[in-house]
Amino acid sequence: MIRQRGSHIRLRKRTTVGEHNLTVPAHKELAKGTLNDILTRVSLWNNIPKDELLRRLR
Repeated sequence: MIRQRGSHIRLRKRTTVGEHNLTVPAHKELAKGTLNDILTRVSLWNNIPKDELLRRLR
């Protein structure tokens, strides 16, 4: 976590391919589309299929 502005949190991860930033809302519930976008970005940046990411999160 690099910062928080209002109800949004900015996350940063450094990898061998570069630096990745992601802003996520700090709400108790997320809209399905928002959650889907976050999971898609995380799977791409970590070079793992989205299905595998979901399996790991369960």
